[in-house]
Amino acid sequence: MNATEVGKRIRYFRKKSGLSKNALANNSGVSPTYIYKVENGIVCPTVEYLGHLCFGLGISYIDFFSLDQENRDILSKLTDEQKYLLNNFLNSL
Repeated sequence: MNATEVGKRIRYFRKKSGLSKNALANNSGVSPTYIYKVENGIVCPTVEYLGHLCFGLGISYIDFFSLDQENRDILSKLTDEQKYLLNNFLNSL
């Protein structure tokens, strides 16, 4: 998942939760500027900051990484090694 895709997911969950960027920033303990940069794909959050954002959105990592049809299509293009690494990463959370 690249920075643009992460940003789209954050924006999707923020809007689904009815939160403004400022409200998400307050809930997450990050700046509104950071939310702007993430949602616009300028920066990609570290796992730690993604955890803060998920907390602020009231979702888990599993919710964030849950697969819709578009993501299932992307997942099907991963190599076996990439799938293995992704699975290990998600299990470590």
